[in-house]
Amino acid sequence: MKGTGEPLPPGRGQGGRAGQGGLAGRCGPAGQGGPLHQRLLRRDAERNRQRILRAAAEVFTERGFEATLDEVAHRAGVGVGTVYRRFPDKASLAGALFEERIDALVEMAERAQEDPDAWAGLVTFLERSAEMLAGDRGLRQILLYAVEGHDRVTYARDRMRPAVGRLVKRAQADGRVRADLAATDIPIIEFMIAAIAEYTRYVRPDVWRRYLALIIDALCPARDHVTPLSEPELTPGEVVQTLKSNPVSQKPRRKT
Repeated sequence: MKGTGEPLPPGRGQGGRAGQGGLAGRCGPAGQGGPLHQRLLRRDAERNRQRILRAAAEVFTERGFEATLDEVAHRAGVGVGTVYRRFPDKASLAGALFEERIDALVEMAERAQEDPDAWAGLVTFLERSAEMLAGDRGLRQILLYAVEGHDRVTYARDRMRPAVGRLVKRAQADGRVRADLAATDIPIIEFMIAAIAEYTRYVRPDVWRRYLALIIDALCPARDHVTPLSEPELTPGEVVQTLKSNPVSQKPRRKT
């Protein structure tokens, strides 16, 4: 059979003896379909998955949820079929990306707990998570529009609540945060910042920092001073521009 390209009969090695050489005799790590081959395939598939997710993060950040899977494939440098094999539609890709972002937020909250100053840890988390939302238009739209969002909301709640709850309770125990602040208030504050960032992205993209500072000051039971506002107020003309843009009411069209 040498040179014919035909497979060897099952159980036959070179020379026609069963179990001696050939694929049948090497069906362990080096064999086609063996454990090593399967591990290599899994690694290659995971590399492609990570490339797709990185590309999707970039494309959704730039274009929002209007971006297509074709654009994601082009950015990732893979075929469209590769994207569809991993993610059958845009909602499933957005869901995987959303879970990655929630995991990153949980990691931020856990790192913030390492700060010996409980108040500083909570503020650091609020600022960094707000920066993530303000800089990631795709994530903002997923949060604001809740596209296929029930499972995502449940995932976010179950992952975020313990870590954020510990941050809040620690700051309350130090007397630095008002006693009636609840852990569930934190994601609502983040939604508020996300909405501001979405409304003002064409008018004043950094003005969300002003409102975050105002909110943070309101978390304290008492203050000797107020936090300086890094961004000036919107002018009357900018308010009109912001209200006219009304992005939250413009639900993006679903594309695949």
